[in-house]
Amino acid sequence: MNSLFITPHPSFTLRAPAKINWTLYVLNKREDGYHNILSLMHCVNLYDTLIFEHASGIELIASMDIPIEQNLVYKAAVILKEYTGTKAGAKIVLKKEIPSGAGLGGGSSDAACALTGLNRLWRLGLPADELKTIGSRIGSDVPFFVNYYSDTCCPLAVVESRGEALTPLKIDKSSTLLLVKPSISISTAWAYEKISLNRTPHFFQKVRGQDSKKLTKTRDKINNIKLIYNALKTGDMSFVNARIHNDFEGAVIEEYPVIGSLKEELLNVGASMAIMSGSGSTVFGLFDNRDKAVSASRKFSSYWNRVVETIISS
Repeated sequence: MNSLFITPHPSFTLRAPAKINWTLYVLNKREDGYHNILSLMHCVNLYDTLIFEHASGIELIASMDIPIEQNLVYKAAVILKEYTGTKAGAKIVLKKEIPSGAGLGGGSSDAACALTGLNRLWRLGLPADELKTIGSRIGSDVPFFVNYYSDTCCPLAVVESRGEALTPLKIDKSSTLLLVKPSISISTAWAYEKISLNRTPHFFQKVRGQDSKKLTKTRDKINNIKLIYNALKTGDMSFVNARIHNDFEGAVIEEYPVIGSLKEELLNVGASMAIMSGSGSTVFGLFDNRDKAVSASRKFSSYWNRVVETIISS
C-alpha cells in the first residue's frame, strides 16, 4: 500500500500536496471555453490534511471562509457518490496549510485527495484513470493530483490540453524552494480573462488552423520543457532561469506589481531563479540548499512564506 496512507482503514488520513509550475504556457482557446495549456508541474512537500471516516451522509469539517457546498472536497464527494450510485456516506475533516488563491493547487489537490480517499473508504475499486476523468469535471489540475496518488506516486508531469492529458516523469532529485505569497489572492478565472484580453482573436484560432510558424513555437515550448526536465534530473539548474516561463506573469504583475517586486527580491537574496506559480499569487525561488533558503526566508517575514522541497518519485 502506498505510504501516503498514514493510518489504516476504515478511518485514515491522507496528505494533499501543493504544486508549483516550472513553466506554464497558455495556448489556444477551446470550443468549450477553456484554454489548452502546456506546463511542467511538480508536487512539493507542503500539505493539507484530510481525515476520512464513515458517516450516514456527506459531512465536511473545514475552517474555511466559504460555504461548504463550494468547497472542492465537498463537490468531489457529491460527484463521486452520484457517479457510482453508492449509498455510503463520509465525514471528512480538512486541515489547511496550503493557502487559497495562491497558484499552488490547494483546492484541486484536496479534491483529488477526496476522490482517492473516498474510493478507498467506500471500497469502490475505481482505477486511477477513471478517477482522473471524474476529477476533470471538478478542476483542470485535479487529474494531475490524482496521478500523485497512483501506486507509482508520480509527482512530476507534463500537463497538456485542459489539464487531463498527462505525461508522468520520473525524478529522483529534489530541489529546495522558497515560496512567498503576498496578501492578495488571485482567481484563476480572472487570470485567464485577463490574459485573453491581452491577446488578439487570431491567437485563439483552432489548433488545426495554426500555421507552421505557430506549430514551430509549440515544438520550441516542448523542447524547452525537456531541457528543464533534464536539468531537474541532473541537478544542474544553472541555466534554468533562462528557460522558465509563465504566460500569466505579465498580466498579473500589471495588476499586482508586488509580484514582480517579490521576484526581484528573491533573486537579490540568493535565489538562482524566481517565477510565479500557476495563476499566482505565490512566487517561488530556487536555492542551492535548505539553509540558504531558510536564511533568505527571514527577509520575507511580512509575507506568508515556506521553505519546501520538490517531491521525488517513489
